[in-house]
Amino acid sequence: MDKKTLSERDICTKYITPAIYQAGWDIYTQVREEVTFTNGRVIVQGLQVSRGRPKRADYILYYKPNIPIAVIEAKRNTYGVGDGMQQALSYAEMMDVPFVYSSNGDAFLQHDRTQTSGVLEQEIPLHAFPSPEDLWKSYCAWKNIDDTKVQIVTQDYYTDGSQKTPRYYQLIAINRTIEAITKGQDRILLVMATGTGKTFTAFQIIWRLWKSRMKKRILFLADRNILIDQTKTNDFKPFGSAMTKIQKRQADKSYEIYLSLYQAVTGTEEEKNIYKQFSPDFFDLIVVDECHRGSAAEDSAWHEILEYFSSATHIGLTATPKETKYVSNIHYFGEPVYTYSLKQGIEDGFLAPYKVVRIDLDKDLTGWRPEKQKLDKYGKEIEDRIYNQKDFDRDLVLDQRTQLVAKKVTEYLNATDRFDKTIVFCENIDHAERMRQALVNENGDLVAQNSKYVMRITGDNPEGKAELDNFILPEGRYPVIATTSRLMSTGVDAQTCKLI
Repeated sequence: MDKKTLSERDICTKYITPAIYQAGWDIYTQVREEVTFTNGRVIVQGLQVSRGRPKRADYILYYKPNIPIAVIEAKRNTYGVGDGMQQALSYAEMMDVPFVYSSNGDAFLQHDRTQTSGVLEQEIPLHAFPSPEDLWKSYCAWKNIDDTKVQIVTQDYYTDGSQKTPRYYQLIAINRTIEAITKGQDRILLVMATGTGKTFTAFQIIWRLWKSRMKKRILFLADRNILIDQTKTNDFKPFGSAMTKIQKRQADKSYEIYLSLYQAVTGTEEEKNIYKQFSPDFFDLIVVDECHRGSAAEDSAWHEILEYFSSATHIGLTATPKETKYVSNIHYFGEPVYTYSLKQGIEDGFLAPYKVVRIDLDKDLTGWRPEKQKLDKYGKEIEDRIYNQKDFDRDLVLDQRTQLVAKKVTEYLNATDRFDKTIVFCENIDHAERMRQALVNENGDLVAQNSKYVMRITGDNPEGKAELDNFILPEGRYPVIATTSRLMSTGVDAQTCKLI
């Protein structure tokens, strides 16, 4: 048989896989072939949508399911041994994998990113492919993992037997966080774009630390009830009876996993600071969700809690680290141990690209000044000054502006699809209600068919909040248009939303 005539798959089956197997790798638990690890960028051309090619590695070798350790790129025998190396290196760098190989079935070209062997690249014969123990030993030396840390670092992530496993970037975030903690780092920042699964990543970090018993009592803090409730019923569900939500200002010390709104454990009066019912060393891990919203400010309620439990390890999660004169996530948590950006999420196809449609309103551009002694609709005189975008829907309401925005939103939906899920973010609850009314009037035909076509979904309105799940559910037809202020700005997984 002429090797040059064999396909790439034949080269894998007849030469590369046997070499891996003979080196002691378990084909069923440590070796995966043709692994697709991105979704492929979403490409929008007019009204046509397609996906780019996802990234796919020929082989990924795992020391344990949570530790990818090597990438192999195969080529037909008509190519050189190292012709797949550059492609393999780009994959390895994305996945944070240290050992990289290229092969055409004659030999392997090895690239050792750890440089523990002293040689960066060298060709090795097929029969000399390294064993799992050889690569793990070099990996541990590279990461400074000694025998005391191995049990924690190799603790498996949670799986329920389904196909849901951490994506490649989530695995990096989980592993880097756990490695940092084993090295004694006690303030950790993870930056991951909105929609990339921060809560699922946090769950896997907590699960592995909890299961390895490195961290026994854990507090997960957020600033919205909806975030806590979603977390408890979805991602954190496997904790079962070990988990509780702190509410009604009751501190029950019989659990191991605690979920809480920071508002539920703090207050202006001392007796409302129920976190002080726990001893300062009660928790050994605190995870702060959306930590950009004040947790790093010296005077915030978050910081008060973190200061009290200062002996615990603190992990901050955010999509947008805040760096201002008064608030600094990096000052408190340190530089991020890992960042997965919006740009990378779009490039990988895990997030949708977006198109900005700019509509300039005359009053937004030039401002508005009332005539002298002009009265508002309630008969009060309007202060004579120039009003601009900073004032609109805060200090001054221009009803015609609200109606025009509603008209423009409706025109866009008429030109695309009137049943595309739409979120209109407003300045406050009052603005959201006025916008709801304006959109109802613009879409009277569909509202007449179903009054839930337009809904205000804000924290103060139980009818609107009750419709949030229906808005999010792909199979939920109504509501179609949601007006909101803050409630839906964070942690609401509205995958069906087409227009913002």
